[in-house]
Amino acid sequence: MAAIEPRYAARHAEDVIRLEDELAQMVVSVSPSAGNIVFELRISGRDVLWFPYDSVDDFKTAGHGFAGLPFLGPWANRLDEPAFYANGRCFAFDMTLGNLRDEIPIHGLLMATDRWRVLEVAADDCSAWVTSRLDFFREPLWMKQFPFAHAIDLTHRLRDGALEVMTTIENLSAAPMPVAIGFHPYFQLTDSDRSEWMVSIGARRHWRLGITKAPTGETEAIEDIFPNPRAVRISSYALDHVFDDLVRDRAGTAVMSIWGREQRIDVELGPNFRSMVVYAPESAPLRAGEAPRPGDFVCLEPMAGVSNAMNLGHRGLYSDLQYIPPGGTWQESFRIRPSQREKG
Repeated sequence: MAAIEPRYAARHAEDVIRLEDELAQMVVSVSPSAGNIVFELRISGRDVLWFPYDSVDDFKTAGHGFAGLPFLGPWANRLDEPAFYANGRCFAFDMTLGNLRDEIPIHGLLMATDRWRVLEVAADDCSAWVTSRLDFFREPLWMKQFPFAHAIDLTHRLRDGALEVMTTIENLSAAPMPVAIGFHPYFQLTDSDRSEWMVSIGARRHWRLGITKAPTGETEAIEDIFPNPRAVRISSYALDHVFDDLVRDRAGTAVMSIWGREQRIDVELGPNFRSMVVYAPESAPLRAGEAPRPGDFVCLEPMAGVSNAMNLGHRGLYSDLQYIPPGGTWQESFRIRPSQREKG
């Protein structure tokens, strides 16, 4: 009797971990030394992640992280000043260190780091996974900007036709640590033109943005900007919008979706992801020497809190900022579930 091939496999070759689900025809590729980015998520041979580079090395040379599925920490998206607030105190950034992206800091400190350590690459009858750790507390220049000692474990797990991303943060400091991390997946569909893509936004509240594109504290009902938030044609908007008060099922899961003619991508958020940013600009980020082109992607970004959550919380304008007690942990996951409707 011929041996039955296992459904799941996990392979580690040089700097790439490859997770495979034979039954679902899914392949996930992760590069720990490039910010622990997921740079490939294929289903039936079609990649649903936008990654316009010939190789991971080309991506590293670009140095900005605007592709694939990057992790954002210790804060996600924009702050509205070169400082953040926690525990009633202001922590001003040292702008001379060279590890911030802008005068209005965006996307944290970790998008391009090569300091992730692979702890485990494995597969069994139920899934294939890789777990990596980042010891934030070991890096003096990071601690200078965000002086909360902590360690982060990320597990990317391929299971039952979905990629699950589990984040665990351990607070090693003696003070409560604010949680403002997030992810910035760049999704693409290959079955239709971008003008046909639709987005479903499972949220009730929209946060207005100020001149720095950070939330100001003013909010409005989502129907004030989208008459039907469950079916938004992205070509009708230049989307860079922050949402919370997410619509959840009985298990606490919120779902955001994008679809074209046959392809669909659902992003399923656990309860500790309290916010979602939807980003679909009219033009994509440029590589050196490139001419402007349409933004061939949509970003559905799971966030622990709204953009600028730490500063808004300090001003009494945001009440949902999460903290990790000294010695405690924060943990949450989200899942990316691509699917394809049969033609006919």
